[in-house]
Amino acid sequence: MTEPPSPVTDADFARFCEFLYRRTGMLFTPAKRYFVDRRLAERMQATASRSFAVYLARLRSDTGGEVENLINAFTINETYFYREDHQLRCLTASLLPELVGGKPPGSSVRIWSMPCSTGEEPYSVAMWLLENWPEVDRYDIEIVGSDIDTRALAAAEGGLYGERALMRLSPDLVARYFVREETRLGPSWRILADLRASVRFTPCNLTDEAAMAAHGRFDVVFCRNVLIYFDDASRRLAADNIYDALVPGGYVCLGHTESMSRISPLFRVCRYNDAIVYRRPREGEHV
Repeated sequence: MTEPPSPVTDADFARFCEFLYRRTGMLFTPAKRYFVDRRLAERMQATASRSFAVYLARLRSDTGGEVENLINAFTINETYFYREDHQLRCLTASLLPELVGGKPPGSSVRIWSMPCSTGEEPYSVAMWLLENWPEVDRYDIEIVGSDIDTRALAAAEGGLYGERALMRLSPDLVARYFVREETRLGPSWRILADLRASVRFTPCNLTDEAAMAAHGRFDVVFCRNVLIYFDDASRRLAADNIYDALVPGGYVCLGHTESMSRISPLFRVCRYNDAIVYRRPREGEHV
């Protein structure tokens, strides 16, 4: 039987949290000690690291791609279809009509779900557009889902979901866009291949300027319920990267507990009937 690794000291905990913060922007305080210790112990045991010093050396050399495995262990992927659907209503009622107002038919419209977790959000956007935006076929719509968690991205590409993920969808929507499959865990539902093909998934870190810039610019960015895990410096860095990822006049949608006004002065606050969102100013427009 493999012996468990030696306990992590307070100093080790601080060093580890600093390492994770520098790689991801996620900040864990001593109040989250149990959460961190449990996942750290799992990764140390999985890599047969008898001590924290051995495991930290493994991380710094990234032996066996352990940094990716570690990040996957610490990301939180709690989501479901049509979550915060008031923003989806705002998307088709207000944001897209404004964005395409000056564009000829056939023009590109780019929407980014970042982070996308296991894909419920970008697939929700795709379904919502098909169901609720009459102009959907007049434009070249590109939907991209990105996340730091590579396991979540693999699940998103597979498009297979349990009953809880579909709890906000009507039976008619499920019948139109999913096929039921029996798995060892019980009944699941897989998104139709055509809809899966309409979303592209990529790995990306919200605080990585180069990785964000490589994706080009978007008309709308959904960045919901992740900035709450960052400290002020990381939030500002993420906001700067989102600003650069938007076309002038483009919008970012945050989670309902988040406010860009408390993070960055770069964006205009836009209040619509369905949602409050944030816009990158147009050329020559002041905040």
